[in-house]
Amino acid sequence: MGLRWDLMWKVLPSHLEGAIVTIKLTAFSVFMGIILGTLLGMGRLSRRPVVRTLSGAYVDFFRGTPLLVQIFVVYMGLPQLGLRLSNWAAALTALSLNSGAYVAEIVRAGIESIDRGQVEAARSLGMTGSQTMQFVVLPQAFRRIVPPLGNEFIALLKDSSLVAVISLEELLRKGQINVTRFYRPFEIYIQIAVIYLIMTKSISFLVSRIERRMKLDEHSLAS
Repeated sequence: MGLRWDLMWKVLPSHLEGAIVTIKLTAFSVFMGIILGTLLGMGRLSRRPVVRTLSGAYVDFFRGTPLLVQIFVVYMGLPQLGLRLSNWAAALTALSLNSGAYVAEIVRAGIESIDRGQVEAARSLGMTGSQTMQFVVLPQAFRRIVPPLGNEFIALLKDSSLVAVISLEELLRKGQINVTRFYRPFEIYIQIAVIYLIMTKSISFLVSRIERRMKLDEHSLAS
């Protein structure tokens, strides 16, 4: 039996709807992850042992445990504590917490890559520690962490397929539903794989453009 091209066209709108949900979920999760990860990354470099230890414990926990388990803890475990979340809110929470841990390490590495002399120069000009971080360190670190942040976006986009286990109708879940309707897993899952590939390649292209633009701006400022 050959491929059912008519079926692939038939299920395509449903899969595109799921892809939109996947992109929205990933974008919101990475956004929240960047905010959380920036705070945690600076916490990892804090001079206060308590802040440094707590930040490190958070990062170790979420990087050292499977994302699927974290999703189950949020969706199935939190209701035992009186906090019941919808499948969308649970997916967003789990992915954001997970992303925050990885972004924290990216931010930490970016901050540590800034030459110490620039920090000392800023402090000699009378800047406080927070001003130095805000106006000197973070802007330069951000340029250096754009590529790994792009990789984190792509990784989370693919990992978001795990939320299908809590019945959130993102791309993979839409495919699972269509498989049960038409009993043609090959055509359906191949189409889903191609959609994921198009999304990841598009993000890679966009990140490359942003990186090149930032390098051009940096060269123009230097000249």
